[in-house]
Amino acid sequence: MLSFSSHHEFYIYTQSVDMRKGIDGLCGLVNNELNLNPIDGKVYVFFNSSRDKVKLLVWDIDGYVLYLKRLERGRFEQIIEQAEGEKKYKIQYKHLVMLMSGLSLLGIKQKPRYELGA
Repeated sequence: MLSFSSHHEFYIYTQSVDMRKGIDGLCGLVNNELNLNPIDGKVYVFFNSSRDKVKLLVWDIDGYVLYLKRLERGRFEQIIEQAEGEKKYKIQYKHLVMLMSGLSLLGIKQKPRYELGA
């Protein structure tokens, strides 16, 4: 059983994605659009254009795991301006959990904390 934690790295793909894409299609986006290796253990997060569906793709030791969440009401918050030109946005685990839970990240201020290696 795979579970996520703050030890993972999380990347949001900033463009909207056709949710009919499966593992191979999403791996193609990671490989070709983000220039990253989909088997690197990072978690890749994809939203559809109406932002009521999200997929999380991660490599788990011997195969891919694909999670899908579909909201029955509401939308996931848009936290990234797509006009910036970047196709990926690194997000912290705690912020991803808040985003997935329907909490607004806009206007939140993070108090300084110690970071190993920073």
